[in-house]
This record gives sequence, C-alpha cells and structure tokens, in this order.
Amino acid sequence: MEFFLCVALSLALLLFLKAILFSNNNTISSHEKRNLPPSPPSIPIIGHLYMFKKPLHRALARVTERYGPVLLLRFGSRPVLVVSSASAAEECFTTNDIAFANRPRLPSIRYISYNYSTPGTAPYGAYWRNLRRIATVEVLGVRRLQSSSDVRATEVRAMASHLFRYAKAGPAKVELKSRLFALVINVFMITIAGKRYYGEEGRISEESKKFMEVAEETVALAGASNIRDFFPFLRWLDYGREVRKRLTRLDRMRDELMQGLIDDHRRESKEVKQGDGGEEQDEAKKKTTIASLLSMQKDDPEHHSDHIIKSLITGLLVAGTDTSVGTMEWAMSLLLTNPETLRKAQAEIDACVGNNRMLEESDLPNLPYLRGVINETLRLYPAAPLLVPHESTEECTVDGVVVPPRTMLLVNAYVIHRDPKVWEEPNKFMPERFEGSGKESWMIPFGMGRRRCPGEGLALRMMGSTLGTLIHCFEWETVGHEELDMAEASGVTMPRAVPLVAICRPRQAMIHVLSEL
Repeated sequence: MEFFLCVALSLALLLFLKAILFSNNNTISSHEKRNLPPSPPSIPIIGHLYMFKKPLHRALARVTERYGPVLLLRFGSRPVLVVSSASAAEECFTTNDIAFANRPRLPSIRYISYNYSTPGTAPYGAYWRNLRRIATVEVLGVRRLQSSSDVRATEVRAMASHLFRYAKAGPAKVELKSRLFALVINVFMITIAGKRYYGEEGRISEESKKFMEVAEETVALAGASNIRDFFPFLRWLDYGREVRKRLTRLDRMRDELMQGLIDDHRRESKEVKQGDGGEEQDEAKKKTTIASLLSMQKDDPEHHSDHIIKSLITGLLVAGTDTSVGTMEWAMSLLLTNPETLRKAQAEIDACVGNNRMLEESDLPNLPYLRGVINETLRLYPAAPLLVPHESTEECTVDGVVVPPRTMLLVNAYVIHRDPKVWEEPNKFMPERFEGSGKESWMIPFGMGRRRCPGEGLALRMMGSTLGTLIHCFEWETVGHEELDMAEASGVTMPRAVPLVAICRPRQAMIHVLSEL
C-alpha cells in the first residue's frame, strides 16, 4: 500500500512539474507570437500570486524592477496588466481611455457596491454616465461645494475647539486618526443627511454605532475576501460560504441604514407640509444631498430612484472617508518629521490669514505652500497606491505591446510618483517642488481619464481647511522628540502601520481666537 502511494505521489509531482514547464514554455511562445507584455514564470491555477506579499503595491514594485514597467500577470484565473510608468499610464487613460473605461466584476465587491451599481464600480455605459452626471453636477459640483462650505467650517472649528480644551492646560498627547475620522464622518453625514454622528467628546448615537460597524466590517471583509476573487472554486468551500454569509449580512445592514436615511427625509418633508414643522426646518432639510436628490426624483424618478440615491451615497462614503483621513494623517506625519517645513507652512498662513481669525476655505487659493504640502503627501502616500482597477473591453496597445480584452488593469501610482526619471530626489518630502510648473507636476492620486475621481474638489477643500487649521492654531511635535515610525500597513488605502500620536499645544498667538469658538 505504501509503495503504491509513493508511486502515485511521484507521478503527481512529475505531472505538476511538467505542467509548470509546459505552461511557461507556452507562455513565452504565445507572448512572442502576439507581442504580449513580458510575463514572469507562473504556476498553474495560482498564476503569479506566489510572488506577492503584502503590501501589494510594494511587491509589484519589486517585480517591475526586474521585468519592466508594463507586465502581464495572472492572479489565479484572471489576467492582469500592471503599469508602473507615467508614459504607459497616460497612454492607458488617453489613447485607450474608452478601452479601459470598464471595471472588473470582482465577486467580493458585489456585496459592498449594491451589485456593482455605485459610481466607482458600475460598468461603463448609460447607467454609469447618469451616475457620473449626478455626482459631478448635483452632488459634487462647485455650487454644491460652495453651499456646504459652512458645514465643513463648523466641523473644523469644532475639532479645533475640542483640541484647545484638551490641551489648554499644557502639552497633551493626541491620537489624530480618530479625531480626523470623526470630523470627516460628521461633514459627510451632515451634508448628505443632516445628521451629526459624533457629538461632544466623541459621543455617538446607536445609529452611528451601526454605521461604524458596517464601515469596519466592510474594510475587514474586503481584505479577507480578496483571495476568493481570483479562485472561484473557493466560494463553494466552507471558508467561501462563511465569507459570503458575512458579506450578505453586511449588504443587508447597509441597505437598511441607507434606506432609513431616505425614509427619514420623506417623513420629515411630509410633516413639514402638514404644518408640523417650520420654514426654518424646511430650508435646513433642503440643503442636504438626499433632500436635493429626492426633489429631483419627483421630476425624473427613473434617473433618481431610491436605488441610485443609495448607490451614490454609498460610493461617496466609501471613496471619501478613509482616503481623506489617511492622507491628512500622513501629511501631519511628514510635517512632524520635517519641522522646518511645518514652520514654513505656519508662516505662510500667518502672513495670509493673520492671528485674529480662523482660516477659511476662501483663503486656500492664497496658500500655495500649503497646497504643495498636500500635493507632496499625495505623491509620496497616494490614498490608492494601486489605482481603482480598470478592465479592458477590447484588444488595445500599450507601450508597444498588445493587451487582450477582459484584462484587469492595475496602475501602480506609488511607483510612478517615486520614479527617479521624473522626480528629483523622489523619496524626499519637498513641497517646494510644486512651486511653479514643470514635469514634476504629473501625478495621478485621483486617477485619470473619464473615470477620474469626481470628489477631488471636495477632498482638496476638506484637507486644505483641516490641515491649515491644525497648523495655524497649534504647535506640534513628536512624543519625546522621538523619530516617527513611518511604516505602512497593508490595505487598499495604504494606512499607517501605527496610528499617529503627537504632542499638541495651542499657539500663544491664537489662544484668544480659540477661546471664542
């Protein structure tokens, strides 16, 4: 029995090795004949996944160094084009913009995107164009951003007031990520639904707790279920069934929360019409995103259905919260490790704003160095180091090689932003590099082409006013004057491995202003 078992195992091993060699030879021959992008040796079924460790953008950077900036890899059963040069990325999103306008239908994304119906996940076509129009014009347009500026100003000042009360007795340790997250969530939820999720001293409602649970579960499951996106057979095993069960529950919870927000608006609008509310309440509700979309729904129900409203809200929250928080945390980390840059940014704000009032959004165009700090942070630590995946709908040519249809496109912005051929001293934090114009202005932190992130304007306003206020009103230094740990954790948005904790104290010149908040 043992003899036959050894023979069977030996034969299986020989067949496996033959399959590897045969696969590699065929791959090389096929690539030469069709002029496909270069591809490292792969393993049957697994493809090239054996080569990668987290974080993926760094693992892909190492492969790029060896095989070149345009590669054709295989993640399990899915072909993937990895682009890591500015010229090739630009070709993907200009010459081949329509060919790469689609999104891959990854199984796990289905449950966190209303079945691929949010602006960031919907397939290219009429439905997506309608979503894009609503998002860019009616939700994130200049007029809408201007009308919601008071909300952002109020919440930024509330955060500054909390910090002032916390640190006015003396220098205090501040864990910034949680405070920034509370700020961003409040801004989004007040703008979208007229609800403030975080109150004084971090108190939150039961509804807010459910929302936080949904947000945390979404991040956890998106990371845990990535592997099953590339191995379809896993979804039928116990592990796959358990993940699918959790994703289904998550989808139901989120839908209940989103529908609840819409139903609350309908009910309150009905009460106002019946005379139970006043004109002031009516005007306040008209300013929210949901109220605006429900008003449009009456005139055009097909293009402003409840499903579309929920998809827009979900897309806005998923794309805008963690990315903005992470970028601001990295910006403060970089400023703390470069105190001279922090002082220079502070001096610019003092010269423009003075010390008798708070910074306002209208000041931002007059603060080019602050904008340089944000740009340099987005260059070194892009919120999406691997841009949101695209997928080719037809055969096309990139950098002189052929890309087959239904190939997933991953653009490594992390590598492009640190390319020594484009950037002088690419790993150094130098906001001054953005003073004036030139080749060093080419970046893609918000994507490029027709699927470029429509929330760029909101993100820059939010980050500018928040970072400007933190710099203007407070002095910052590292705990014990120790060097910060700048390690990255693995994740879609490249978070810090260790949340930033810093010493904060009010600036003497701003105490009288902060005392009046």
